[in-house]
Amino acid sequence: MQLFYNPDIHASQSEVTFDREESKHIVKVLRKKIDDILYITNGRGDLFLVQVIDPNINKCSTKIISKEKKPQRSYHVHLAVAPTKMNDRFEWFLEKATEIGIDEISPIICDHSERKVIKEERFERILQSAMKQSLQTYLPKLNKVQSFSEFMAKDVKGQRFIAHCEETQKKTFKQVLEKDKDLVLLIGPEGDFSANEIQLALEQEYLPVSLGETRLRTETAAIVGVHTVALLNE
Repeated sequence: MQLFYNPDIHASQSEVTFDREESKHIVKVLRKKIDDILYITNGRGDLFLVQVIDPNINKCSTKIISKEKKPQRSYHVHLAVAPTKMNDRFEWFLEKATEIGIDEISPIICDHSERKVIKEERFERILQSAMKQSLQTYLPKLNKVQSFSEFMAKDVKGQRFIAHCEETQKKTFKQVLEKDKDLVLLIGPEGDFSANEIQLALEQEYLPVSLGETRLRTETAAIVGVHTVALLNE
């Protein structure tokens, strides 16, 4: 199954036309011909089955055969993660987290952050590619980069957790995580959260948690968090 992404497709449409880049991929790479079948999602849970009617390399046209609405997960996974110093590490996190299952990502700038600028358009493309590769129909939401204090001022829903490396009393993430519940997990930068940030999170009723006995890189910690949630909710 080859899944394509088109954010503008709606159930009321009868035909779908691909842009030049996608058309070239469909016609030249996949060698699709008239009457061949493709699958498309709009990233909002809809899965469309379409049939090629004009395999034009510049503007491939298809007609919609059927539409199916895929159910959402029974819980919402929101990770607020500090961008890593090396861009490729954060991109790896985005890709793998999407494959495992994540709903929302908030890049946060912390006191110890070394990177304060992100490539939003590139990150969006990585999310789209990972969604298609893993055959999912819901595209994770990527929020605008914001400071830690700005994120703390937001009214987030569900269980609240902060994973940090300070030697304080903490429970393991899997011990306190509840099945089928929305959650927000905070993951800090390479230098960890500052003491002030940890205190601010505690004041906002974030529960301090450990993700294991070893010290993890930012992107590894984020993946461990996402995977722990996925395993609990299997």
